[in-house]
Amino acid sequence: MSLKDLKQKLSGELHDDDLMKSLYATDASVYRMLPIAVAYPKNRADLKLLINFAKEHKTSLIPRTAGTSLAGQCVGKGIVVDVSKHFTKIISFDEQAQTVTVEPGVVRDELNNYLKPFGLFFGPNTSTSNRCMIGGMVGNNSSGTTSIQYGVTRDKVLQLQTILSDGSEVVFNELTLDEFQEKTNKTSLEGDIYSTIFNELKSESVQKQIEDNFPKPEIHRRNTGYAIDELIKTQVFSRKSVPFNMCKLLSGSEGTLAFTTQITLKLDKLPPENSIMVAAHFNSIEDCLKAVVPVMKHNLYNCEMMDKTILDCTKHNKTQQENRQFIVGDPQAILMCEVKADSLEKVESLAEKLLTDLTESGLSYANPTLKGVDVNKANNLRSAGLGLLGNIIGDKKSAACIEDTAVALPDLATYIQEFTSLMKAYKQDAIYYAHAGAGELHLRPILNLKKKEDVTLFRKITTDVAVLVKKYNGSMSGEHGDGIVRAEFIPMMIGEANYQILKRIKKSFDPDNIFNPGKIVDAFPMDESLRYQANREEPEIETLLDFSKSQGILRETEKCNGSGDCRKLPEFSGTMCPSYRATKNEKDTTRARANALREFLTNSDKSNRFNHDELKDVFDLCLSCKACASECPSSVDVASLKAEFQYQYQKENGVTLRTKLFAYNNRLNTFASKAPRIANFLFSNAFTASILKGSLGIAKERSLPLISKKSLVYRANISNIKDVSSAIKTVYFFDDEFTKYLDSSIGLDAIYLLKALKYNVIVLKNVESGRTFISKGLLEKTKDLANKNISIFKNKVSKDTPLIGIEPSAILTFKDEYLKLADDKTAAESISKHTFLIEEFIQQEIALGNITSEQFTLEHKAIKFHGHCHQKAMGNQLSSFSVLNLPKNYKVTIIPSGCCGMAGSFGYEKEHYNISMQIGEQTLFPAVRKAETDTVISANGTSCRHQIKDGTNRYAKHPITILKEALI
Repeated sequence: MSLKDLKQKLSGELHDDDLMKSLYATDASVYRMLPIAVAYPKNRADLKLLINFAKEHKTSLIPRTAGTSLAGQCVGKGIVVDVSKHFTKIISFDEQAQTVTVEPGVVRDELNNYLKPFGLFFGPNTSTSNRCMIGGMVGNNSSGTTSIQYGVTRDKVLQLQTILSDGSEVVFNELTLDEFQEKTNKTSLEGDIYSTIFNELKSESVQKQIEDNFPKPEIHRRNTGYAIDELIKTQVFSRKSVPFNMCKLLSGSEGTLAFTTQITLKLDKLPPENSIMVAAHFNSIEDCLKAVVPVMKHNLYNCEMMDKTILDCTKHNKTQQENRQFIVGDPQAILMCEVKADSLEKVESLAEKLLTDLTESGLSYANPTLKGVDVNKANNLRSAGLGLLGNIIGDKKSAACIEDTAVALPDLATYIQEFTSLMKAYKQDAIYYAHAGAGELHLRPILNLKKKEDVTLFRKITTDVAVLVKKYNGSMSGEHGDGIVRAEFIPMMIGEANYQILKRIKKSFDPDNIFNPGKIVDAFPMDESLRYQANREEPEIETLLDFSKSQGILRETEKCNGSGDCRKLPEFSGTMCPSYRATKNEKDTTRARANALREFLTNSDKSNRFNHDELKDVFDLCLSCKACASECPSSVDVASLKAEFQYQYQKENGVTLRTKLFAYNNRLNTFASKAPRIANFLFSNAFTASILKGSLGIAKERSLPLISKKSLVYRANISNIKDVSSAIKTVYFFDDEFTKYLDSSIGLDAIYLLKALKYNVIVLKNVESGRTFISKGLLEKTKDLANKNISIFKNKVSKDTPLIGIEPSAILTFKDEYLKLADDKTAAESISKHTFLIEEFIQQEIALGNITSEQFTLEHKAIKFHGHCHQKAMGNQLSSFSVLNLPKNYKVTIIPSGCCGMAGSFGYEKEHYNISMQIGEQTLFPAVRKAETDTVISANGTSCRHQIKDGTNRYAKHPITILKEALI
């Protein structure tokens, strides 16, 4: 059976094209291996077909869920089997027994949202919990911040339904001694497995050998090899009454033993609601670690550490800037200690005792206490630590190799002292963060793995740290697994004799070595198959956009470390990534776009490395929402990458007529505005509109925008708006292309409002922003417009005379693309600092006391607001919220809607219409439909308002129109 035959037989999908193989060549580790294919199985029959194919062709299967593995567990040269798309069901739930059965592709936080109304949750909690999946957590034996209270995933797995390497379906669960012995008598692969386990572990001398060489049992985070140290604690091998459960072995086995299809988990009651966090600040790592043992006596629910390197990374990430408000001074380390209780009085008492001990220790210099949402903000700050490490500009990166070591808590401080000395010997300033209360810190050296000498260091440092961990009888793999990076060191960590037991167990489960080879036993070399080729000749890639802040476009793509934040679902807030949320395809993630561009820019043999149809495919569903620039911890700006790609690709392949028509939309609107009534008849009449849509490739379901009867400048000139006699301030109003011809009434409302509030408004004859050209990759035209607008405003816009606009996508080009395109960088930077969305300007004036609620109506009104993506990415929705709340009796709520799905021309294009509407249906459309008829819907983006009208038949008003109507 060939791959082609397999593709036809599968109910799901099989991809063996270069694009998909390149996307699955990496995970969140430093490794890269091109698979032969990528499968999306739909059912167990598909998995059996894949297993038979792998055996027949002597290849392998690499199981994958969210692909956030740090040790290389999800890379390999066989077929990557991605269960994240179809194996996503919560199968059954028993509230009384407090158990749930799920498929491996269920997202951890999604499961807990389902369980929350019942007062239950699945305890293990990784920093990737809003996209990591239960199958991956079982494979890795994940733990996270909650392990000090709730244990690790292995502690929660009751039953696994699996498919073995011969295609047989086997359920593993608790067994008594008699039941175990019955299993060994079976004449099947299952029986052989149980017999092998018994024969390998029955000897008391072997059990003693395991106890002596495996990590200390009090270290609950230990994933070194297969957990045979757990199996010998059962009644099969000891006098204890603990039932035998093969799930203990399969948890942490990284998909090397069997393919799991269903998982039954033991649940816990939700933790107490009342919470206080004491964020202890320290002047040294040493003082911080000395404090761990005493604070852990306080029954903490959270004891997490962040060092200065991580904290400094948060300064430059827009999302995390809002979460770091509790930081006092410039600490070398912070220890986040959280106590919980059923009553506010009790939790305050617990926090007070903790504070007393911290104060008396004299180790910390500040101990701010956090409550409510501030606790969540601090936890989000720490959770972002992994991704934030990708913010390091240049080729030196924090390398995940020794970041998973765990030791017994009393050993932590001395272990870290020795570790620090070891790093100093290598002239390394290591990074320290994460789970101090569990005896595990994520320690990372900073290395340039593009250099041979640093690849050599990569191995040397890992080896020396392994020796140090063994000295303390710790675990080299605490929660991130062995994978490729640490599997080589398992013989050292547990002893050669024990390692040979692991190999024989692997052989019994998987005699043909088809399940994820190269992990745990017979490991791939840890310093080969790296993402970057050592001492390569760095490609020189010229771009029109200025990527110098990232040291070029290639390094901009390399900022993506694979942490997968772009895979989070709509219920977990944010905007990134709209197209993935609609399709659930890895190809449509921010990560995929960055990885694909990196692959082709690095490995292409074409003179124009952008000239690949695969790149056209991967960028096709990118809406250029810009959410990745702020929500991605590594701040990978895929919108800019897409614009540059389109520009470069079109240089070789030309620009289609439809692309030109959408890009030159403003020019077409100029012509249409000369006879707006005729134009609007043609646009709104069903017969003529269908002809226009058909000829332009516009979806037949999409309505066409109507032309304003007069331009903004014309309407402003003939209006009876009085001039301001004693102006508070003079502002320049940007007459953007959308306001000019489509929304001139809103522009007029803005001018009227500003003048009524005592601001002098100047409307210059500027050129369009270039937004439509950016979206279509016509960057030379955008550059020309940028230079013209910069020239027009360079000697006018200042702190005292700011530039403001009403359309986010247009006015914010001054703060984004113009900085990467304009020739006069100094002028562009200066103007950008004094350019504001109109709501931002009014918010600032409110803070100065120049605008007050007394200037507006006392009428009662309910408003639901949807913010534009570019505002969310580069500004702040709260500015619109503040403006709409100016009238005292206006009740405003922000719809947590992410992207509306329109994205300029994207939602018009017939091939994108369905995706556009799916995105709208995620949150926005349902929220608008649920709103009472007298609730005012508000949106400040022209595309957003159009999308709301087409998706819900409700009209949305710009916040400025609402405010203008509220004037008294």
